[in-house]
Amino acid sequence: MQRTLGVCYYPEHWPETQWAEDAARMAALGLTFVRIGEFAWSRLEPKRGAYDFDWLERSINTLHAAGLKVVLGTPTATPPKWLVDEMPDMLPVGADGLVRKFGSRRHYDFSHDGYLEECKRITLALAKAFGAHPGVAAWQTDNEYDCHNTTLSYSPAARAGFQAWLQQKYQSPNALNRAWGNVFWSMELSDFGEIDLPNLTVTEANPAHVMDFRRYASDMVVRFNKAQADIIRTHSPGRDVIHNFMGRTLAFDHFAVGADLDISSWDSYPLGFLEDRSDQGDAWKQTFARAGDPDFQAFHHDLYRATSKGRWWVMEQQPGPVNWAPHNPAPRDGMVRLWSWEAFAHGAETVSYFRWRQAPFAQEQMHAGLLRPDSSEAEGYDEAAQVAADLGALDAVLDVQPGKADVAIVFDYPSGWAWEIQPQGREFDYFRLVFDFYRSLRKLGLSVDIVPASAPQFAGYPLVVIPGLFSWSAELIAALRAYEGALLIGPRSGSKTVDFAIPDGLPPALPRDILDMRVTRIETLRADTPVQVTEDGMLQFWREFIETGSGAKTIFSADDGIPALVKQGNLHYLGGWPDQPLMHDILQKLANGAGLLTNKLNDGVRLRRHGNHIFAFNYGASSFDLSQLGWTNEPLLGKLVLEPSGVAVAPLQFAGY
Repeated sequence: MQRTLGVCYYPEHWPETQWAEDAARMAALGLTFVRIGEFAWSRLEPKRGAYDFDWLERSINTLHAAGLKVVLGTPTATPPKWLVDEMPDMLPVGADGLVRKFGSRRHYDFSHDGYLEECKRITLALAKAFGAHPGVAAWQTDNEYDCHNTTLSYSPAARAGFQAWLQQKYQSPNALNRAWGNVFWSMELSDFGEIDLPNLTVTEANPAHVMDFRRYASDMVVRFNKAQADIIRTHSPGRDVIHNFMGRTLAFDHFAVGADLDISSWDSYPLGFLEDRSDQGDAWKQTFARAGDPDFQAFHHDLYRATSKGRWWVMEQQPGPVNWAPHNPAPRDGMVRLWSWEAFAHGAETVSYFRWRQAPFAQEQMHAGLLRPDSSEAEGYDEAAQVAADLGALDAVLDVQPGKADVAIVFDYPSGWAWEIQPQGREFDYFRLVFDFYRSLRKLGLSVDIVPASAPQFAGYPLVVIPGLFSWSAELIAALRAYEGALLIGPRSGSKTVDFAIPDGLPPALPRDILDMRVTRIETLRADTPVQVTEDGMLQFWREFIETGSGAKTIFSADDGIPALVKQGNLHYLGGWPDQPLMHDILQKLANGAGLLTNKLNDGVRLRRHGNHIFAFNYGASSFDLSQLGWTNEPLLGKLVLEPSGVAVAPLQFAGY
């Protein structure tokens, strides 16, 4: 696999006389792929049936002539005004009951069958026109599903679709009533046509009702994406089908969407995400304001690599200040290069920068590009050029794929929906819980793979971690039985059935020969009232009261004597949300017991093993001497003393492995 660079380009934004110069500069910079077209529906079809593809063909020809490969986007994230006027009920409806209007983007409802047919029509026209074009190497479906919270719509189309989905699932209203527990509060229904959407209720809606609506909404995203992917594969054989996911977006099941993709990609904006999507406090955000969170991008690299069986890209890499976060600082010198190399360390095939030239108009005019609006080179341009030079010197030496990591974390989108529906405590958030475990593993210098709960494959991992799993499946229980490595489960795992009820035998609802214990009650804790467990470690936010049977052994208890960590065979169960000192202590002991080498890293330095090599990255503001970790020779890339924003790559034998 050759690692490549790309860029996002909007030929419709610029005079055609500028295209050839842009293409030549892209090629000279060392770029390979150029994504175009994903927002251009109004230019591709100004009126119904009046296709204007000539300009698009000329732009593809221009890029192809310069030796560049085109990723052609379907324009379905921005339906034109004439289409909205034709079918105004295609617009999504918010949970507040208000229609979300035309005038920006993503103004459509996944449930609307008429809009789906329009998307299939424009995708078919494009695929027939450009499917065999030698310059088109891949396709992107739509753009950023769920951006601006657009997976959930509370429209008449969604209500009708949800009713049909429920009828197919339950077959009878009585079966639905039993599954949802509708005897509670006299919520029983006698006909599927009586079912409404779970918004605008006086107080919270039935969690089982909401959970099924989340499942339905996710299925609509899968349906929407598959319709386009199927058309593209039929009329553009041999080209990869890609979608660009987003950061900390759990509204739909990305594994299910990824099943219909050749390549998953995501849009990486480290500084925007630190400001906009981080649970860390102000001190952390201040420390990493110009570098980004040291673990946030890595987590998504590992997650999205898992959604499409290993093939993944960064479709949009931040090259400078963005426009959409509460604050938008400029990256520290060297960080665009570091972010690019970190993606490659996690197995990315391509890193594509957003965008080629900063737009001087409309909503994103304050979003930096590789070029400024006057076509002069912005700061990110030089760093992209350095990455291209690095790749030229190093790419042939590196392994094709990163290989199996040290640790697997099980990730499950339905669990994210469940704990959003019924958090029980203000701070309980599934992403935050999983990410806390991930961060602690990274601070130990360990590499992590994400494994879907829907397809658990644990063989070959010395350590597997399963935090906060909503409900066990038969496949997952079978995987637990077969697994021989170190296993850490909890907290809150198995606390519900698939129908969102407390299990008959109480959580964690595992067979007693696997884990002989039960959770008799739980409490959620204010951030300022944690429960002490060890001298330095505490349980925060979520705490369980555990009752063990003869098969389970208590490893340690909280200060009040309630078990906090129990063990049975190779399985450990953690009965609460540990703070970072306790998390670090537990994971280090389990990892070392499983034969894994751990390191004590500071907040800013991170490692990632990739085949027979190891990468080091310095998000921090101070230099770090890698010889402290056992590195003995000068790296292939970088230096032993890793400066701020520094990247180093070395063979494993030079790094104490």
